[in-house]
Amino acid sequence: MNQCTLGELSKKQVINLCDGKLLGYAEDVVIDLCDGKICAILVPEDCGFSFKKGRELRIAWQQIQKIGEDTILVDVHELPPFNSGKKGRKCPL
Repeated sequence: MNQCTLGELSKKQVINLCDGKLLGYAEDVVIDLCDGKICAILVPEDCGFSFKKGRELRIAWQQIQKIGEDTILVDVHELPPFNSGKKGRKCPL
């Protein structure tokens, strides 16, 4: 079956195919409520002990190349800056 829960998705590593860099783990998704489609996945910034809590990377659904058993492969040539906080999430389309 080609289905995945948000809980299962959040356990997968997000890896950028352009440079092989581990971007983190998918924490959430953005859904267009008008048509019920997923617009993007959100990957929180790995802050360690930083005070930059709440920053996240938004990866458009079109940039996802493959969702595997353990990883999500994305093709992001230029990483957008991390968004701060969870407010203002809008579908990029």
